[in-house]
Amino acid sequence: MNMKSMTGTAHNDRSGVKGVMRELIRNRTLLLMFLPVAVLLFFFNYLPLAGLVIAFKNFDFNKGIFGSDWAQPLLNNFDYLMSSSVAYRAVRNTILLNALFIAVGLIFEVGLALMLNEMRNKYIKRITQSLTFLPFFISWIVVGVFAYSLLNFESGVINRILEAMGFQGIDFYSEAGLWPVILTIAIRWKVTGYGTIIYLAALTGIDNSYYEAASIDGASRWQQMRYISLPMLKPTILILTLLAVGRIMNADFGMFYAMVGDASLLFPTTDVIDTLVYRSLRKSGDIGMASAAGFLQSIVAFVLVIGSNYVARKVDKDSAIF
Repeated sequence: MNMKSMTGTAHNDRSGVKGVMRELIRNRTLLLMFLPVAVLLFFFNYLPLAGLVIAFKNFDFNKGIFGSDWAQPLLNNFDYLMSSSVAYRAVRNTILLNALFIAVGLIFEVGLALMLNEMRNKYIKRITQSLTFLPFFISWIVVGVFAYSLLNFESGVINRILEAMGFQGIDFYSEAGLWPVILTIAIRWKVTGYGTIIYLAALTGIDNSYYEAASIDGASRWQQMRYISLPMLKPTILILTLLAVGRIMNADFGMFYAMVGDASLLFPTTDVIDTLVYRSLRKSGDIGMASAAGFLQSIVAFVLVIGSNYVARKVDKDSAIF
């Protein structure tokens, strides 16, 4: 390399450094606002990553995380999740139930957002939005108590109504096949109002001139919703679906444990990874196995996000996350 090219390279490096410094100075206010978030992310999201080694160790409280002996073989903690039929059932239920929640949730949340967007009476719109949003603040423990009061075989409200109508009561806590539907209804009642907010915000941001032009051309409200609102929501739907797919291996432990608890008759359709790990950890105290389950969930979630993003990029390049 000659002296001239070396001088040019050094000049470009200095220019690059100066450019970065100028950007930092120009955006110093935004960076200072982001600093507390960066500190929290570092301490609560990145620093704990060192604890992943627990998944590959026979954890001993006396020796600590880094002093504990390595598992022999190294992937010993993963064997239970890979070979056990109970673990296979939990993985299957986690994926299928979350896929069901995502699909039904998309329909309900987008549908409610479109309905609220079409309401012209602002008072009824606010009341409806508040009523649908309110259940989000109710604890799953309380929801579980409500569900038990409704579904209990001896004194449940639903069975009392069925008996009053001359029908035979249903023992819901013995019928595992009913619980995917019950759980879907419960989660939709609780979180649909909250999930609608982003879709409603996206609809509010659509330029009103599109609707005015469509109205002049004779389009009905249904046609405006079909050909304007839904296409404009497409990027938001894709992004939120991608984020939901990334969490498909992580079940809502609070919901499953509050609704199902230790009712073993329901485990064929309701036992998920989180509840299985909790029961195993409670009985055996094997922290290495619990860490291995969390590590495996993260790996699968990462692969799913990458794959889903690739598909989304093929469908609509502008709607992909990256």
